Amino acid sequence: MSELKYWLGFNLVKGIGPAKLEALLAYFGDIGTAWQANEYQLKKIGLDGRSIQSFLDTRAEVDLDRQLEQVQSAGVSLLTWHTPDYPTYLREIANPPPVLYVQGEILPSDQWAVAVVGTRRLTTYGRQMTQDLVRGLVNNNVTIVSGLARGIDAVAHQTAIEAGGRTIAVLGSGLDCVYPAENRKLIPPLLAGQGAVVSEYALGTQPEAKNFPPRNRVISGLSLGVIVVEAGERSGALITADFALEQDREVMAVPGNATSPASRGPNRLIQEGAKLITCVEDVLEELNLQMVVEHTAVQLALPETAEEAALLSELSRQPIHIDALCRATGLPSSLVSSTLTMMELKGMVQQVGGMNYALTREPEPVYDVGSKK
Repeated sequence: MSELKYWLGFNLVKGIGPAKLEALLAYFGDIGTAWQANEYQLKKIGLDGRSIQSFLDTRAEVDLDRQLEQVQSAGVSLLTWHTPDYPTYLREIANPPPVLYVQGEILPSDQWAVAVVGTRRLTTYGRQMTQDLVRGLVNNNVTIVSGLARGIDAVAHQTAIEAGGRTIAVLGSGLDCVYPAENRKLIPPLLAGQGAVVSEYALGTQPEAKNFPPRNRVISGLSLGVIVVEAGERSGALITADFALEQDREVMAVPGNATSPASRGPNRLIQEGAKLITCVEDVLEELNLQMVVEHTAVQLALPETAEEAALLSELSRQPIHIDALCRATGLPSSLVSSTLTMMELKGMVQQVGGMNYALTREPEPVYDVGSKK
């Protein structure tokens, strides 16, 4: 915690980005010592005069303890290069953000993520393709990453939420300056367990145009691959695709009508070698993610409580009445009923009518989770 405020401090200094901070850490050994550096030392490691002056001014003006308290009071957590739960794939890109501001939670399972991006001026076709692809990905335990913008981004987030999946929204502003305002309604489900909202920008940072290209590198950096659904010839979604290529991530595109302005971007990407996709199976095959996170399916089939274990020992593919389960296990009917409800939600059992329960059907064959390529 003592070092966290220094990470926050450097993130507030204009002119010191990932590359310069990395040089500071290499020279001084730790971020606290780097924060105390004098002008001579900063010149010695090659910082330019403007960056040095910006650093000295910020250090003199900013109360780091107060800044950190404000962040924490806003329900925001900070992930840094040195934080164990900093996203693995994002750490691999060139110049990853030294600090991520996070509301909600990024889980280890979110490394199995796909970005879905596109135009703000989506067509009915683009909306339908986005919904179909996102539902399919969510059903395969894949997290959806996008930029919370109007159009394709918003549909991707909304569909993931409605499908009961996880989604990560990456902002080009501070977490307290959500843009556009109408998409703020998408955030509460993320904070309630369905994902996270993240940004590399400090609280109070407005959504300026210059912030969005760097934001796009985070979208692709958090993902195994990027799907461009619809995009104009100069769309920000194409910038995300370019970053994905630089980061050695897969680029996929949904083909569209050759005369549609909204499909010019993805059609060009396909011409240049992007994977043409028309359904979720194409995505899973391209990323080697058939039934991604096999271990999740296995875990859901395992009992988590003694009550679940007792009921599983009596259940089979043949339906059995809840009263018979109560007698066989010796458990109170209320406890059996509530436990069966939880097991049904987890996909372990199914009610087949008349308060009769049976084990769910055998799962389809699953595959090992592949590498990110």
